[in-house]
Order: sequence, then structure tokens, then C-alpha cells
Amino acid sequence: MAVTHRRFVSYIDRTRDYYAAQGYDRPYAWAHHDEVPFARLQKPLAESRIGLVTTASLDLGQQPVAGVLRGDKQVYSAPVEPLPERLFTDDLSWDKEATHTEDLASFLPVTPLRSAAEAGRIGSLATRFHGVPTDYSQRRTSDEDAPEILARLREDAADIALLVPL
Repeated sequence: MAVTHRRFVSYIDRTRDYYAAQGYDRPYAWAHHDEVPFARLQKPLAESRIGLVTTASLDLGQQPVAGVLRGDKQVYSAPVEPLPERLFTDDLSWDKEATHTEDLASFLPVTPLRSAAEAGRIGSLATRFHGVPTDYSQRRTSDEDAPEILARLREDAADIALLVPL
């Protein structure tokens, strides 16, 4: 019988196997929270400002901008206008033969969100987006990067953080 559907792939099992193959003594420890770090909207979506957060890095070529180098693993903020032509993802591990990251809108949906604002579905889009490049350090992500991104979203008066991981 021919297979007509994809089979389930356990991301957790594959990650454990990957870490074991790399020689780590302990299995990967998944992030968890005793309390869910989400909140109900305080106002309707049509009145809310959306702040975008991506895990891709700025693509700065060989020129550093504001002290940030291409592929740097640090929190950054950049204006949504003008929209960058691309973001840097080449240093990340993903199947580069099966997919690509040339379609910026697929992981930084500025244009669709502008359209949603014009149609009245959202209040507005923040004037800058924020990046938390993939670091694979739960401690750094939770203890350093997340509070910094929250502070920046608050500076932007964002009501909602739309997380767009790559």
C-alpha cells in the first residue's frame, strides 16, 4: 500500500537523539514555565498595536551597523520602514535544499500587517521590529533576551508581541 500521508515525526525524540549523537551527557532540557507567560488582550485586536519579534539576524553584509555584525547573536531592533531586503539565516541549521528564506514576508509579515491595519483588523504596527537571533541558550534567552525584548516592545507601546520564529 502506498503511503498517502506524512508520518508523525517526534521533534522531542529527534532532538534527544541529536544531542546524544553530539556526545552530551544529559538529554536536552526543554524550557518550561510553572505559570503560563501569556496574558489576555486588554483591548480589542482592532485597537491594538502589534510588535514583531523574529529569530533571524540582520543581514548587514560585511558592514557593522550600530556595533552589530552580520550574524551577531544579540538582541536588536530595526525600523519596519524601510523594510530590509532580507535577514540573515545562513548560520542556522535547517534543510537548505528543501526550503529557503528568500521570502521575507513569510517570517517578517510587515506588509500583511500593514494591510490588516488599513482594513481595521488591527490597530497598528509598531514602527520597528525586534530580533532575538537563535542562541540555543535557555538561560540567556529567558534571563537576558526576553526582558530586553519586553522593554523594547513597551517602548514601542505594543499591546501584542507577534513571535515569528524561523
